[in-house]
This record gives sequence, structure tokens and C-alpha cells, in this order.
Amino acid sequence: MPHYIILFNFTEQGLGNVKDTIKRAEAFKNAVEEKGGRFVNEYYTFGKYDIITIVEAPNDQAIASLLFATGSLGNVHTETLKAFSMSEAASIIERLS
Repeated sequence: MPHYIILFNFTEQGLGNVKDTIKRAEAFKNAVEEKGGRFVNEYYTFGKYDIITIVEAPNDQAIASLLFATGSLGNVHTETLKAFSMSEAASIIERLS
């Protein structure tokens, strides 16, 4: 299953409701699993991003619909990276001409 690294930043609304962030994170985890994915881990961070989450999802469409739904709630903005494991990267690199 493809891996995704999701970079979250709180909106003004999300920061105003920061006390609910753990509940929202749990709801996000459940939504990932409902889409057939797997919630790998989540980290609250200092710096450019407030939260970094790693998930697996069946495909790009599943993660996109999940992130659109999450964003529509107004608490966070996201930036998503599709990640490749070392073995996947090796397979890609082997195909270079």
C-alpha cells in the first residue's frame, strides 16, 4: 500500500479549538482505517509544521478524498508527500536508462 506523509498546520480556527486536537486526530485515524488504510504514526512538532502524520492508503484517490474532507472542517491546512520505501526507490532507480 502506498505511504503518505501528511504535514499539518493549524488554521486560526484549529488553534482556537486546540484542546480538541487529540479527538480530531483520533477521528482522522478512524477515517484512514475506514478508507482501507493504516494509520502508521503521528507527531506533534515544533517548526514549520504543527503535526506530521504517516499513513498508508489504498491509492491516491482514497487519500485525496480523506484530505479534502479533513480540510473542509476548517481546522488544518495540509501538504502531502507520497513516500517510497527503500525497496520501492531501488526498483524505480533500477529502471533508469
